[in-house]
Amino acid sequence: MPTIRRFEEIEAWKTARELTKLIYAMSNQGKFERDFGLRDQIRRASVSVMSNIAEGFESKTQPQFIKYLGYAKASAGEVRSQLYVTRDLEYISENDFKKAIAHAEKVSGQVARFIAYLERTPQSRQIREDVAVYDV
Repeated sequence: MPTIRRFEEIEAWKTARELTKLIYAMSNQGKFERDFGLRDQIRRASVSVMSNIAEGFESKTQPQFIKYLGYAKASAGEVRSQLYVTRDLEYISENDFKKAIAHAEKVSGQVARFIAYLERTPQSRQIREDVAVYDV
C-alpha cells in the first residue's frame, strides 16, 4: 500500500464525502426537508463518517487511527439505519434509498478493510515527524 500523506487521499474518506453530498441533496427535498430531527441526525451521522476518518488520520498514532475508523464505521451504520426510516416514511424514492444504502455499505466495507490492514501490519503507521526546527 502506498504511503498516504493526507486524509483526502484515503478512498474511504472520498466515498464518505460522496455519501455526505448525497444525504444533503436528498434531505433538502419535500417532507424530508421539514423533518428537522431526522434530517439533522442523518446529516450529522454522514458528516461523522468522513470527520472520524480525518480525525483519526491526523492523530498520528495507529491505535487512535483504528479507534476513529471504528467510530466512522459505526456512523456509517447509523446512516444506513436512518435511511430505512426515510424510506419507510416515503421521504425518499426506492432508487434514492438503494443508491444511498450502497454508498453507506461501500464506505463501511472500505473502513473495515482498512482497519484489518492496519491491524495486520502494526508498523504501517508509526509516529513520525517531518523535518522540523524548534527555536527556543
